[in-house]
Amino acid sequence: MSQEILYIAIALVLTLFALMAVMASLYRKAGPHEALIVYGFRGTRIVKGRGTVIFPMVENFRQLSLQLMSFDVAPEQDLYTKQGVAVTVEAVAQIKVKSDPESIQTAAEQFLTKTDSAREGLIRLVMEGHLRGIIGQLSVEQIVKEPEMVGDRMRATCADDMSKMGLEVVSFTIKEVRDKNEYITNMGRPDIARVKRDAEIAAAETERDTAIKRAEAVRAAAVAKAKADQERVQAETLSLAAQAEAQRDLDIKKAQYLECVKRQQAQADKAYEIQANVMQQQVTAEAVKVRQIEKEQEAKVQEAEIVRREKELIATVLKEAEIERQRVETLAEATRRKLMTEAEGSAAATRLQGEADADIILKKGEAEAKAMNVKAEAYQEWNQAAVVDKLITGMPEVVKALASPLANVDKITVVSTGDGNGAGMSRITGDMTKIAAQVPVLFETLSGMQMADLLSKVRAIADKPGNGNPTKPNDAK
Repeated sequence: MSQEILYIAIALVLTLFALMAVMASLYRKAGPHEALIVYGFRGTRIVKGRGTVIFPMVENFRQLSLQLMSFDVAPEQDLYTKQGVAVTVEAVAQIKVKSDPESIQTAAEQFLTKTDSAREGLIRLVMEGHLRGIIGQLSVEQIVKEPEMVGDRMRATCADDMSKMGLEVVSFTIKEVRDKNEYITNMGRPDIARVKRDAEIAAAETERDTAIKRAEAVRAAAVAKAKADQERVQAETLSLAAQAEAQRDLDIKKAQYLECVKRQQAQADKAYEIQANVMQQQVTAEAVKVRQIEKEQEAKVQEAEIVRREKELIATVLKEAEIERQRVETLAEATRRKLMTEAEGSAAATRLQGEADADIILKKGEAEAKAMNVKAEAYQEWNQAAVVDKLITGMPEVVKALASPLANVDKITVVSTGDGNGAGMSRITGDMTKIAAQVPVLFETLSGMQMADLLSKVRAIADKPGNGNPTKPNDAK
């Protein structure tokens, strides 16, 4: 029982599929680019953009294309314009079946049994006839210059005839217009000449304007260049002047710095030399003071020695000459020691010269000691004669010792203060004169005698017979 039900179900399913297949084969669909013209026992109906069931044997259908048809409209015969000029016109027409059911039905009645070529031939004949009539109403100039106007007239003129066939003219465009007599070519010559003339005039004017503009640009460029050169020269002049001023200021500053440095150096050198001179003068003054003190001490020692000798000579008169000789030798030895002491004191400044002076003074003292033996008699009359004589003969050495610091000076720098007390070398000689003038004072201090008294006694001694006077008998000996 179950198998029978299964078989029945399968049979039903198969039957259903078979019915569906039959119905599918009977169902026809119309695309958006076409229309189905169905005719049969239900009459004629138009199916567009949908589907329908067509029963076999009792109904049939045909497809009508609704697509745009494009074809050339080029009459083989010449078309004559309103001016009687024969022209050949080639155009392109875009035509389609209208979308409303009435137009579709009309187009189906007119062209459904015809082939595409036959249908296009029929439509082309209608279009060529209307084109001939329109060309006959227009001039060549209008046809050539206003092709849009020709297309508009074609659409308007063909609209009624095309509507009767269920068609519509979508567009009509003139492709080419030719003539055998070169009318169209000659028609453009005046315009070409005028255009050419206008072009030449415009070119000449443009060239003239260009030349004017070029000349103006050249002049402006020359003016700008001249101005730029002038500004450049001015800038270079100002730059050179600034450089010269800067160099001048630099040279002035260098000169000022150099002058300042030299002035400071000179001031430092002068200050050093002045300080050196001051120090040298101080050293000299101190040396003079030392020598003065030494001489004072020596003078005191000599005075004490002379006093002692005098007392001894007064107490004992025996061997007066021997005693006098010993006294003179003692004085000479004291003088030699004094001079040696002086030489040793000045050896700090001039050591070598001091030693030489000491030897000379030693020999001189020995010679003077011998001379003192001859003058013993005179010394008995004047006990200080030997001291005085030694002091007088030693005065050049004293002056030399005072001036010895100047012998060691390599360079003397004279500084004038402008105080009216003398300047230059006269100041130095004046100082030397002052130094020399201090010698008599030093002598009077050391000897305790006045120079006037000393000189009067020396002259009195010189006037005695035997003391160098050529008129005396002793000199005759």
